[in-house]
Parts: sequence; structure tokens; C-alpha cells
Amino acid sequence: MDASRQVQTGSTAGGPGTDRFPEPTFLELFTPKLVTVFREGYHWPQFRADAIAGLTVAIVALPLSMAIAIASGVSPERGLFTAIIGGFLISALGGSRFQIGGPAGAFIVLVAATAHLHGIEGLLLATMMSGVFMLVGGYLRLGTYIKFIPYPVTVGFTAGIAVIIFASQLKELFGLTLEGAEPGEFVEKLAVLSAAAPTVNAAAVTVAALTIGAILILKRLRPGWPGMLIAVVAASLAATLFALPVETIGTRFGGIPRSLPLPSLPVFDGELMLAILPDAIAFALLGSIESLLSAVVADGMTGRRHRSNCELVAQGVANIVSALFGGICATGTIARTATNVRAGAHGPVAGMLHALFLLGFMLVAAPLASYIPLAALAGVLAVVAWNMVEKQAFAALIRSSRGDALVLLVTFLLVVFRDLTEGIVVGFALGAVLFINRMSKTIAVEAHVPAPLDDVADRTNGDRYAYHAESASDPHTVIYRISGAFFFGAAATVGSVLDRIADQRRNFILDCSAVPFLDSTAASVIEGTVRKAHRAGVRFFITGASEQTRRMLVTHNVRPPQVRYKATIEAALRQLKTEDETRPDQ
Repeated sequence: MDASRQVQTGSTAGGPGTDRFPEPTFLELFTPKLVTVFREGYHWPQFRADAIAGLTVAIVALPLSMAIAIASGVSPERGLFTAIIGGFLISALGGSRFQIGGPAGAFIVLVAATAHLHGIEGLLLATMMSGVFMLVGGYLRLGTYIKFIPYPVTVGFTAGIAVIIFASQLKELFGLTLEGAEPGEFVEKLAVLSAAAPTVNAAAVTVAALTIGAILILKRLRPGWPGMLIAVVAASLAATLFALPVETIGTRFGGIPRSLPLPSLPVFDGELMLAILPDAIAFALLGSIESLLSAVVADGMTGRRHRSNCELVAQGVANIVSALFGGICATGTIARTATNVRAGAHGPVAGMLHALFLLGFMLVAAPLASYIPLAALAGVLAVVAWNMVEKQAFAALIRSSRGDALVLLVTFLLVVFRDLTEGIVVGFALGAVLFINRMSKTIAVEAHVPAPLDDVADRTNGDRYAYHAESASDPHTVIYRISGAFFFGAAATVGSVLDRIADQRRNFILDCSAVPFLDSTAASVIEGTVRKAHRAGVRFFITGASEQTRRMLVTHNVRPPQVRYKATIEAALRQLKTEDETRPDQ
């Protein structure tokens, strides 16, 4: 066995001639990062760093959690319940050191639609069901495959979500008065809001504009300050002192409670569960994507690695328990996770403390939340929506290739004008087709031409064989090499080439040493070629096939005596020569 083969099949970490590590056990895969951090040694300096980071993130999350809840069509305290319960469990049980969980802007449209159609009981039940789906998905190790979602899909999806979030805040930004309920669909929403343009509230516009301006100015001049919280506090003081005619949390919702509710199960009704099943699946899919993308961002900022399936399990538990306490969907949030990293967090304790700080804020300052203008929270979400759009990545993908631009734009437009889940599914399907098309063009079938020997001194003969005239041109033997991944996308192209040459010579050698992957469709193509060659009396050799490739071929009846396997082309040629020399008619 050569060195390269040893590298591929080695099974122990750190052994000679190998670069592979042993497969992690089930327990290792699902050990929370909190346990890992404690095993490394956790002392006062680490706790102090986590406490500072947790407080910083809590200050950011306080107005954001309420704003997302209100935009989702539920009362503001449900956003706080989600951030407290879901955020604590995601950090305590998750597979990322730095993940911050809570309500996310990406869920606004889905949550609002579910709450509108099925009420708060239906929303809580859908949230709990989505948690079960994520829990099962984690234990089935499906989190490993979430990373295969193409980059143009994630960029287009995020941009579409940002547009929808901004559109959902236009009513509050301008203080519009609508005659009926605000439509959920994008086009209908814009039409209704346009019709209500004469009802613009100048005070609401002023509060929103000042909030947005304060956030942007503080971000530029004092990036370390909690700009969103400062802007919301300032807007609340201005609205109260000047008695501005704007809606507040108090006037619409009557304030927020000063404690967590007791846990209670939602109503389990078979008909309702069937009706909300698509919503629960959408919650689970979106939550999985959002949380794992957030974990990947944290990995890129810190150089660490998260455990994707453990993270999914934590997300599942967090959503189940969040629903028990009346919370909405919880997931990992990119902006708050990045804030946590930049604030110097050491591990998951920061996320747990962030939840506890939020609980403390709610217990102490709940009455003050009644004075927060809804226009100020709308301004916060407008800034969030702007920051969500990966503008440079969007422009780069538009310029990169037609295929990437198509996937990006289709995903973006479907998310905005149709449905979030539909945008992800269609975008992923288009990305997969694009990948298959590109991969099918990388495979090559070519006649084998021996590489020229290096020009070295005669005394360093090494493994060089003596020259034989018959090896230069054997009219009875044809040698072809397949290079690249041989799968269903390339099967038709390769099959047509093999069919033309399989029965034209007495001996056929197919070299697969440059085939890293071969699927069942490709194996079926080779099986047909071998069968055709066998009927024509052609001696068929396959050389250089890896263990995985050979196993797939044998499974599809590509086996002796119709075909023989050799390690190298030279070995197959020597076998042919030996057989020819021993044949009675020679």
C-alpha cells in the first residue's frame, strides 16, 4: 500500500503516515460547548469577560426583542420571554461558544402570518412542534447538511427578509392609520399603505427619523456605545416630555409584565396540528439555517469550530421550552452573536448571563417600557433591516456569473413576493442544478498517453523499465482515463464516449485513478459498457479504482469474469502480455 493510500485509510490521530482523526463518538458530538469550556478551566477572569459581554448584548437585545415581537404581531413581552428562556437554553446546551439566541427578524413574516391565521395558541403549538423537528434533526445529524445551502441563496434570502421587515415597519414609521387589518402580502401591503398616505403622523415620522439618526451617528462616533438603547430611551423621553401624539407600548399593549409567566402546555388539537404543520416545518427549517449561519459567522470571527448537530438539539429544546413560557420562535442571531464576540466573550456563560440580565431589566424596569414609542422601535428595525442586507456580497454575486446571479435574484424575488420557504427551496434547487451543470463539465474521458520520463542521469534508473517497441503502439489495446467526479450529471457524456470505443479493440483498459467519486448512475453506465465489451469478446480491465469506487461498481455487477481490477495500467498491460504469451495460438 502506497503512502497516499495510507493517508486516505488511516484511522488514528497522530499516527505515522496518516492525517485523519478518529470518528467522534455520539457523546462527543452532542457535548455542549459549556461543558467543554468548564473542562478547559473556568475562573474569575473568564467570568468577568463573559459578564461584560453578556451585559453588552442584553442592552442591545432589550429594545430589539420587543420590536421584533411587535412586528411579528404579538405583544412585546413575548419577545422578552423568548430572549430570556430561549437565549439561556441555546447558550447552555448549544454547540457554539458564542451563540446568542432569541427572537430574530427573519421570523417576523412567518410568525405574523401564523399568529394571524391560527391565533396565539396555534403559534405556540407551531413553535413547540418546530422545536421537536429541530431536536430530531439534530440527533439524526442533519445539521451537517445545512452548510450545503449555496451562498447566493443565503444572500438573496437575507436581502429578501430585510425588504419584508422594512415594509412591515412602514405603518409605524409614518404613523399611518388603516381602515382595516394590514395585509401580509408585499404588493397588497404597499397598496394599502399608499392609500393611507394622507394619514401620516408628523410626530411619528419625527420620532422614527431621530431614532434612526441617533443610531447611525452613535455607530460612527461612539461605536462602543449601545446606540439602539440610547436612541430608544431618548425617543421615549422626548415623546413623554413634549406629549407627542404617538402610539406607545402602553397605549397599544398596556405595558409589559414584571415577571415570567408559569409554564403551560398549548392546546394539543389534531386538526390544529395538521393545519400548522407547514408553519412548524418552515420555523424549523428557517431556525436551523439562521442559527447555523450565525454559528459559522462566530467561527469565522474567532477561529473556533461549532458542533452543528449539538446546536440543532439546543435550538429544539429552546423552542419547546420557549413555547411553554409563551415565547415565540428562538434562534441564533447573527448581529447579537457578533456583538457578543466583539465584546470579548469567552464562552457560553456570556449568553446565559445575557438572558439573566434581560430578566433583571424586565423585573426592574417593566413599567418604564410603557413609554417607548412604537415609531422608535420601528426605527430600530429599519436599521436592522438595512444592516441585514449584505450589499457588497449582493453586488459581487450579480457580477460574478449568470448562474449565481440567477440563483440570487430568484431567491430574493420569491422571498419578497411569494414565500420564505418557497424562496429557500427553489433557490437551493437552482443552486444544485447549477452545481451539477458545472461539475458535469469538469469530467474528461481521454486516451491514455504515458507521461514522459524525467531527464535524469542513466545511473539513477530507479523503477524505469527497459523500452519495448510493442508498448509504444499496441493495435489491439486501447487505454482510456476518466478524470473528475463521475456522477449522474456526467453519465450521458461519458457513456456515449465509452460506447463508441468499448468493442473496437481486443483489449480495453479503463483507468479510474483520477475519479474521486462515482455514483450509482455512473456505475450503471460502466456496467453497460462492460456487458457490451464482454459480448464482443473484449478483455476489460479497470485500473486505479479506489475502494469506494470498486465497492460501488461491484454492487452494480461490474465484477469478474466480465471485468478484472488492477492497481495500475502497467499491471494490466503485464497481465495481458502474460496471457498472450501463454495462449496456444501464439
